[in-house]
Amino acid sequence: MGYIIKPLVTEKMTNITEKQNKFGFIVRPEANKIEIKKEVEALYNVTVVDVSTCRYAGKNKSRYTKAGLIKGRTNAYKKAIVTLKEGETIDFYSNI
Repeated sequence: MGYIIKPLVTEKMTNITEKQNKFGFIVRPEANKIEIKKEVEALYNVTVVDVSTCRYAGKNKSRYTKAGLIKGRTNAYKKAIVTLKEGETIDFYSNI
């Protein structure tokens, strides 16, 4: 276990969740769809219909500041979009 790092709560993902009952998660790069499905079902007590995954590469970024040019790199990550059974939902804000 431990493949899910965190839920993906962005404006775009929230719109997809409201319209299509899909939820996004940042997952570990070695996780496969079956492992992601089992973990989401165990953590949130829901029925998963479909899992889609995407890998994102890290990108080089630079910006100009008073101190000069600062260079850095964004992290690479894997995103999983989970489709739930009709009528089921996940509340990420329930334990705040």
